[in-house]
Formats: sequence, C-alpha cells, structure tokens
Amino acid sequence: MTDRPPEERRAPWPEPPDLLPDEGGGTLLKTRSDDDRDPSSQDAHLQVDFVQQVVEAVRREDAAEAADLVDGLALPDLADLFEVLPPSDRRQLAALAGDNLDPAVLPELDGQVFTDVVRQVPATLVAEAVRQLDSDDAIAVIEELDEDVQNQVLRRLAAADRVVIEEGLAYPEESAGRIMQRDLVAVPQFWTVGQTIDYLRAENPSLPDDFYEIIVTDPFHRPVGAIALSRVMRNERRVKIGDIMTRDPHLIDVMADQEDVAYHFNKYHLISAAVIDQSRRLVGVITVDDIVHVVEQEAQEDILALAGVSEGGVNESIVTMTRSRFTWLLVNLGTAVLASAVIGRFEATIQQLVALAVLMPIVASMGGNAGTQTMTVAVRALATKELSAANALRIVNKELLVGLINGALLAGVIGGVAWAWFGDPLLAGVLAAAMVINLAVAGLSGILVPMTLSRLGIDPAVSSTVFVTTITDVIGFLAFLGLAALVLL
Repeated sequence: MTDRPPEERRAPWPEPPDLLPDEGGGTLLKTRSDDDRDPSSQDAHLQVDFVQQVVEAVRREDAAEAADLVDGLALPDLADLFEVLPPSDRRQLAALAGDNLDPAVLPELDGQVFTDVVRQVPATLVAEAVRQLDSDDAIAVIEELDEDVQNQVLRRLAAADRVVIEEGLAYPEESAGRIMQRDLVAVPQFWTVGQTIDYLRAENPSLPDDFYEIIVTDPFHRPVGAIALSRVMRNERRVKIGDIMTRDPHLIDVMADQEDVAYHFNKYHLISAAVIDQSRRLVGVITVDDIVHVVEQEAQEDILALAGVSEGGVNESIVTMTRSRFTWLLVNLGTAVLASAVIGRFEATIQQLVALAVLMPIVASMGGNAGTQTMTVAVRALATKELSAANALRIVNKELLVGLINGALLAGVIGGVAWAWFGDPLLAGVLAAAMVINLAVAGLSGILVPMTLSRLGIDPAVSSTVFVTTITDVIGFLAFLGLAALVLL
C-alpha cells in the first residue's frame, strides 16, 4: 500500500481539459485556475467567488462544470474546499464525483467532513484509497469508518493488505502502532554498501516510496543500528554496513503513546525511528511527517481542552458541538454557584457599602486571568517535560513570586483608581490588598492544579481551567469582601 507517483494520479474526476498549443508545438494543460484565480495566491481555492462558483455548479448537479472548476487543485486544497462548503453541497460534490474522486484526498479530510464525503462514495473507492496509501495513512482512513463500512472495505482488499490493516487496528488508539508504517527498509549488518544499493534499486514492491534511513537488524530481526541514506551513498561499495552504521538507534515501543513519541522525536531531532514489539523485534517505522500530524493533533486537543471543549471543528454537527461543550458549561455553572454562595455570605456587608458590588468583579477577574496565564504555561511545561518533580519546588516558588510582584504592581494601579473614584482611602487599601492576595493564589493554583492532576494521572489540559478559575473566583471574593467586613464595617 503505497502512494502512486504524481504522474499516475488522475484528476478528481474525468473531464477532458482544454489543450492549447504552445509556442514549441507541444501542449499546455489549461485549467480554470489559470483564468479565474490569482496564481500568486496560495488560497485561491478559498476565495469567495471561486467557492460560490463551485456551489452553483453543485446545486445545478453539473458534474462537468464542477470537475472543470476543481481540476488542477492539489489534494490538500481540494480537502480545504470540501471543508468550507456547506454540508449539503459538500455531500453533493462528493456524490457527483463518485468513483472518479481521487481516493488519496480521503486522508486529508478530518472529522465530520470525512464522514460526509466517505458516505457519498462507494466502498470500492475507499478500498482503492486504502490499497494505494502507506499503511499508516490507510489505517487512519479505515479507523474513521463506521463498522459496517469498515467490513465492506476490508473484504475488497487483498489478503496481505487486510492483515496489515487489521494488525494496525489491533493497537490502541493514539499509540505508536497506529501511526507507524509497515513498509520499511531493513538490511543485515554483514551486507556491503554495494549489496544495499542493488537491493534498493531492484524491482521490489514491498519497499516504501520515501524513506530516510535504513534500519540494520540482527538475525532475529531486532534493530541493532541505523544508517542514513547519505552515508550509504558516500561510501564505497565494498564497505560493510555494520562498519558505518550508527549503533544503539532510537527505538520506539509499539505501545507508546503518540504524544510521548512526538516528544522523543523533538528531543533527539529524529527524522525516523524504528518501532519494536515486546520481543524487541522490528515491526515498523515512524517518520517525521507522521509526527508533524501528531503534534498538530495533540496541540489542537490541548487548546480545545483548555477551553473546556472535548471535540472541536466548525464543521461538526450541531448536536456534537452542543454535547461536547455542555458538560464543561454545566461544571462551570456549578462553580459559579459556589462563587455566588461566597458573595451571599457577605450580603449584609454589600448592602451597607454599595461600592463593594462595583469593585469586587475586578479582583476575581484579574485573578482568573493571572491563573489562566500560569496554568497555560504549566500545562505546556508538563507536556514538554520542562516541569517535573526535579524542579517543581523552584518553579512553584517562581510563580508565587511573579504573582506577588504583579499583584503589588496592579494593586497600586487599582488602589489609586478606587481612591480617585470613591474618595475612600480605606476602600482603596482593601481592594489593593485583595488584589495582592488573589494574584498570589492565582500563581500558586495555576501551577499546583495542573501538577496535581498530572500526578493523579488526569490530563491537566482537560480540567485545570475549571479548578483554577473556581479557586481564583472564590478567593477573590472572599479576600475582598472579608477584608471589607473587617476594615470598613
């Protein structure tokens, strides 16, 4: 299962292009993109006029014009076009394409867009995509399908391809086994450079189209070294691979979490790495292009989680988006009630001094923002392993000091504003003191909450926000109203 070379890839679906003679007597492929879109723009396919033309062609069910419009688009650009189209038009465009849609576009689609498109094309097209793609991309396509469609596609594959896919699906989601490629180049260490080059040049469909390193194995198919292609090409044919290979290569456990694999690649600046099973036998290889996708996926998940959204994407259905956000909104509602309960305890105090009601949101809001800043830095540091038990105390003390300094600086500002506003120096002093207290607590909670959740085995990106904002809200109201009750009344 490998990508076809570019010259063998067909257009999204067959619509005869206009062929114009060039000055040299040959032909030039002329597509609509040459006439109607600015060739200097990398996002010409996303321009409003172009998208509207596609929509109009789709709604007229004019397959010929739709094909002419998208002819010449690169696969990622075609995927972008599917994403910006309204759901009904997206499905209709896929239906108009049918068997003629280039199956290699499927791995470029995500979430609801993938679902919309794949439901409109026959299972034979999906099977064709799986057959053509590298094993990791093929598995990424298969795992997004409904179970019945999966079975239809798998039945249309050759036995060898089906075994590879089923083995990949047997590994846990987001593990190294899911993202590794089965197509790889491995040679024994007693081979010479000449033998290796001859092997690479031979007609061998099992070899991948693109690779960066050659894995060197022992007789038990266990990796013992690796060698870059550049080193192979720069040595004489008689030199043995074992003499020029890099020993003790970086190895990835097949069950390792993909986030840990990405960290490993980033830390050691890897281009590729061999994947091994429990017996340390070679089972696959992970390349840096796979890791780029993982990094993007993990970053997206963390950003969404920090906002309390379990699933993202503007193309998700209304039901999915509502469900993914409701849970954390419900939790936030509970924490808001807790903060309101604290305010209710000081109802009499607020009635005696109305200025407190005007000023108290300032303390809570500033504490929440400061806590979120610290929490975001802490979550990132935990993910990149910059924050660990070895330096936790030093980092906690630093965040506390930063909170105290910012609190003192902001206290001077807001204290002066409150004094000028209400003409009450004691009120200004209470507000300034509460600001210092809450920003110090914000610094502590912003670092301690993610660390505690991580120690408990809970993803700190998912639930830190709720706890941190609750703490800063409660402490902010409690500090300000409590000091006001003691000092002013």
